Amino acid sequence: MAVRHRTQRAVGRLLAPFGFPLVSLFLRFRFGCRIEDIAKSRRFYRKVRSEPRVPLLICANHLTLVDSFFIAQALSSNWRFMLDFDSLPWNTPEERNFAATAWNRVLVYVAKCIPIRRGGQREDIKQVLERIVHLLSRGEVAVLFPEGGRSRSGRVEADTAGWGVGRVLAGLEGCRVLCVYMRGAAQATWSAYPARGDRLRVSLALIEPKSDARGVRRTRDLSLQVMGQLAQMEAEYFAQAAGQSPGELGGQP
Repeated sequence: MAVRHRTQRAVGRLLAPFGFPLVSLFLRFRFGCRIEDIAKSRRFYRKVRSEPRVPLLICANHLTLVDSFFIAQALSSNWRFMLDFDSLPWNTPEERNFAATAWNRVLVYVAKCIPIRRGGQREDIKQVLERIVHLLSRGEVAVLFPEGGRSRSGRVEADTAGWGVGRVLAGLEGCRVLCVYMRGAAQATWSAYPARGDRLRVSLALIEPKSDARGVRRTRDLSLQVMGQLAQMEAEYFAQAAGQSPGELGGQP
């Protein structure tokens, strides 16, 4: 497993100086979205990465097919990712959406992706989650969407969350979770892509889920803690959008 990931990481790092600018240009000209207060979210991520290297998992709400691209942009600039390639999160895109062809499989390979088939064989899903645990235990970062797919209601739904995040956290003692809530001003519900020229607002909160339960109850408890945090961040987002003052947004300093 270690050799497999080292090889994929090495290929991605080698091609990063060419791939990163192309991705940035694609996002800019295809969508034209702007992330508000991007310097603030990047400072927050740098601070988290500068602290003692305990396992770190990124968990986010999920509304469009390209959420992970914009999350990466919100967390760091291209040149910082190239200087600290391990800070570029590994991703687990839906296989049918992003790895259905040989060319797409090549692209996601160099982008530090491990495709997963939603609703696939349990053993296959287990292997992907074990790979994520392996990577996080070695100081790398990964992003998972706790809801398992794009929210059909357009809101965080804690009761429909998958248990994948809980399984990863249960296998990593002391793992912290960087919760990311991102939403465009024009994003009323789920969609394939964000509205062109939309303003994306992002909030971050760092938590360390804990549970004294065991087995399935522990897995579920850890997952629900993450979903609860994302639901709280969503409530703060809509309260702020309505002109209320819910307090410091998303736990940012």
